[in-house]
Amino acid sequence: MTHVRPACPCGSGQPLARCCGRFHAGEPAPTPEALMRSRYSAFALDLTDYLLASWHASTRPAELAPDPTTRWLRLEVLESGEEGDDGQVHFRATFREGRRFGALEERSRFRREAGRWYYLDGSPRVTRLRTGRNEACPCGSGRKLKACCGRGV
Repeated sequence: MTHVRPACPCGSGQPLARCCGRFHAGEPAPTPEALMRSRYSAFALDLTDYLLASWHASTRPAELAPDPTTRWLRLEVLESGEEGDDGQVHFRATFREGRRFGALEERSRFRREAGRWYYLDGSPRVTRLRTGRNEACPCGSGRKLKACCGRGV
């Protein structure tokens, strides 16, 4: 019997433990993009302690409540880079809340301190996605919505 390892929510195709899970366990993310992917995975898995720990102290909220109503479906990294101790990642994350789908697009800024990258801030934009049952599913599976995330809706 083979043991099936859960895939990482960031979309890398790797098992969670070999991808973002190692950063959730304390290993420093080597790049701003790796940190952003691990934060996306932490949102998908409701790992609020990791989200707070990877948030820069100057902009970190006092607390962060879990969000069981949002289901994160897909991450697309549009652009990323770093210059010295400053980094940036432009990404789009597709999500579902109840019967509605949306996309969060953000240009995030990151800062490295003492060898660790931290999320500093970003300029998010949320848009609602209007998808018909016979259109492609927003999760990126390539299937129609009605045969994928839209089943039972």
